[in-house]
Amino acid sequence: MSFWEAVWLIVISFAFIAYLMAMFMIIVDLFRDSSVSGVMKAVWLVLLIVVPLVTALVYLAVRGDGMAERTAEHHRDARQAQDEYVRSVARGSGPAEQIAEGKRMLDAGAITATEFDALKAKALA
Repeated sequence: MSFWEAVWLIVISFAFIAYLMAMFMIIVDLFRDSSVSGVMKAVWLVLLIVVPLVTALVYLAVRGDGMAERTAEHHRDARQAQDEYVRSVARGSGPAEQIAEGKRMLDAGAITATEFDALKAKALA
């Protein structure tokens, strides 16, 4: 293999990988968008399979502006869900909340006084 054949192989490989990434992003964006009906999603997908390059260029021209907005919205929602989860886990229940819950259980008759004392000791330890 000559030097120029190797360079050509690298260029073609780069173009093919870029093409596959663009197709993947188009398909992800297509299925992420809830405003597009299922029939239109199917039409876009069939066109991507039958006439891939032309369809990809048309998709990017027609719906390309919204791709960034939908991606940003998806990342924002994921970040918000992660932050809510972290807050819920970090919040936990402190000793006062554990003792108050134990007192409610004692008053309801779910636990005995000795169990409440053990729960209180464990919460304060």
